[in-house]
Amino acid sequence: MATVSASPLIVAHRGASAEAPENTLQAFRLAWQQGADAIEGDFHLTRDRQIVCIHDPTTAKLGGKPLMIRKTRLAELQSLDAGSWKGAKWADARIPTLEQILATLPPDKKLYIEIKSSPKILRHLYKTIDAASISPHQLVIIAFSPRIVQRLKRQRPTLKAILLVRHRNPSPKTKNLEPDTQNLISTLRRIHADGLSVYAHPHLDQTFANSIRSAGYELHVWTVDSPEDAQRWTTLGVTSITTNRPALILETLSP
Repeated sequence: MATVSASPLIVAHRGASAEAPENTLQAFRLAWQQGADAIEGDFHLTRDRQIVCIHDPTTAKLGGKPLMIRKTRLAELQSLDAGSWKGAKWADARIPTLEQILATLPPDKKLYIEIKSSPKILRHLYKTIDAASISPHQLVIIAFSPRIVQRLKRQRPTLKAILLVRHRNPSPKTKNLEPDTQNLISTLRRIHADGLSVYAHPHLDQTFANSIRSAGYELHVWTVDSPEDAQRWTTLGVTSITTNRPALILETLSP
C-alpha cells in the first residue's frame, strides 16, 4: 500500500499562477518565496529540440502572434512577451526552458514535469535532466498519456511517473464516475506507473482514495484552490495537492 502523507506536498500549479503569469520564472520564484514544496509546469518540444514551459501548443494566449510551439525555434519563442496578459508589470516575463527552471530548483524541493508533447520529447528530457545538478528524486513526471508513462518507466525506471486523469460525471446508465476505478488500477499496473493524479472531482471519496492506495499507488490531486477542498483532500490522504494559490493552501494546512 502506498504511504499516506500526514501533510501533503503543496505543488504550485504552473507556479504561483493566481498572482504571476503561469509557467514563467517569475511565477516559479514566487512559489518558492511562498514556501511551496514543489512547482508544476507544462512542457513542449520546439522545432530545434529545446524543451520549453508553456501550457498550450501555440502562443495564442500570450496575446501576440499565435506560433505553433513544435514548429518554432527557441529564440523566436523567447522573444515573445509571456507576461503582459497577466498585467503590465510582468512584461519582462519570457517562455522559459526546462534547463532554466531546473536552475531555480532548491535542493529540498521538487518539480512536477507535465509532458504535453509526443514521446519524442523523452530523450531530450533525459539529456536535460542528466546535465542538471539535481537528484532524480526531485522530479515527478506527469502525463495524461499512458503511452508516455509506460515508455518513461521502461527507459528510466528510477524516475517517478504519475498518470493524470480527469473523471467524467456519472452516466445515466452506470451512475458511476468514469473511468472506472478498477480499470484505472489495471492501467496503472500495466504501464508501471508510480501513482495517479486526479482532477479534484467532488464525487471522488474515501473509498476511491483507499482503493488506489491499497493497490500500491500514490494519489495526487489538482487543482485545489479553496481551504475547504484542501482540508477534504488532506483527510483523504493524498500525497500532494496542486494549487494556483500555494500561500493560501499552506496557511490553511499549517498546524
